[in-house]
Amino acid sequence: MDKEKLEKMIEVSKLYYLLDYNQSDIAKQLGISRPTISRLLQQAKDEGIVEIKITDPTEDVENLSVQLEQKFNLKKAIVTHVPQYEDGIIKMYLGEKTASYLHEIVKDGDIIGVTWGTTMHHVAVELKQKAIKDVKVVQLKGGVSHSETNTYANEILYLFGKAFDTAPHHLPLPAIVDHIVVKQAMEADRHIHRILELGKQSNIALYTIGPIKSESILFRLGYFTEEDLSMIYSKAVGDICSKFFDKDGEICSKELNARTLGIELEELKKKEYSILVAGGSHKIEGIYGALKGGFTNVLVTDQFTAQFLLDKK
Repeated sequence: MDKEKLEKMIEVSKLYYLLDYNQSDIAKQLGISRPTISRLLQQAKDEGIVEIKITDPTEDVENLSVQLEQKFNLKKAIVTHVPQYEDGIIKMYLGEKTASYLHEIVKDGDIIGVTWGTTMHHVAVELKQKAIKDVKVVQLKGGVSHSETNTYANEILYLFGKAFDTAPHHLPLPAIVDHIVVKQAMEADRHIHRILELGKQSNIALYTIGPIKSESILFRLGYFTEEDLSMIYSKAVGDICSKFFDKDGEICSKELNARTLGIELEELKKKEYSILVAGGSHKIEGIYGALKGGFTNVLVTDQFTAQFLLDKK
């Protein structure tokens, strides 16, 4: 091919594929016929000068979902394609995907246990109403704050109740108390006991992973002593329902766990749907620990986190 024709082919290709000119515009600009433009574009593809690549994100996430289900023995893995690996964007996409899945599976008579936090809030705002009967919604862990930090607990329960036409059951307690006897006294109250029992009876549990970092909500609520924090930072990879666990999914501190109000992690293993909604670089170790601990049978995550989980040994 002579140099002049090659240069013309490259020029036409750049105008068409990179600058979005149509063939008529290119013909006018270069003073050549439209059929010639068409032939040059076709020849550019034939010669390998132009290569067209189509990336189908749905194909990618479906493959990742199957691999996650196989590796971690999950009932269901849902991987959503996010355009950017940034926490706020990830939570938005996970919220939408989880709300859609929940809408699909919820049926008459279900008991839905939910936790609080920004991830769960994103799920709640995406929920659509579904005409079903006798659904109950219950809070799985305490969420009363000692600080001005918003846990979104009330908004989440309200939105879940609205979506499934039910009055939600609040757990009006802090997540963690200073002494075991305080927890025991609270649990002895018949109203509190009834709500905790309803959480145990829930067949759908919806929760996220709390990352081990000082800016996350749980760490800003004023619950922890210096001794608690030292233990958490040295051993924990994450928390579910304010219960801290290590890389193998084992509870980090029986003493701290005994002061924490809400559902036990062992109870999550019994659920028909134990749904973990989490993604992002700060949560990879926690998600992996939760999966190793066997707390989860449904995982909703993003494609980047999914690949990190699959690559871990």
